[in-house]
Amino acid sequence: MTEQDETEAAEQWALINMPLGQLWSGRARYAAAMYFYKRGEMNAETLEVYRICSRLDAEDPLPIIRDRGVGKAWLKRIGGE
Repeated sequence: MTEQDETEAAEQWALINMPLGQLWSGRARYAAAMYFYKRGEMNAETLEVYRICSRLDAEDPLPIIRDRGVGKAWLKRIGGE
């Protein structure tokens, strides 16, 4: 991984971990989720939860992912399980 790739990944990681309730944070989390999905680090079902939550800045997608039983590897990576 190049330094530029590492920088981009770090920026996306910061976006996916934006605090709940911040203006536009749901959309930022969804954009970051799309980045990780395109890299093969997130499955489509998990991405869909981020899409659903994208307009709800205060909605935490992690409990929904957990309730649906999808994205177990993602939950482990992000520390939600």
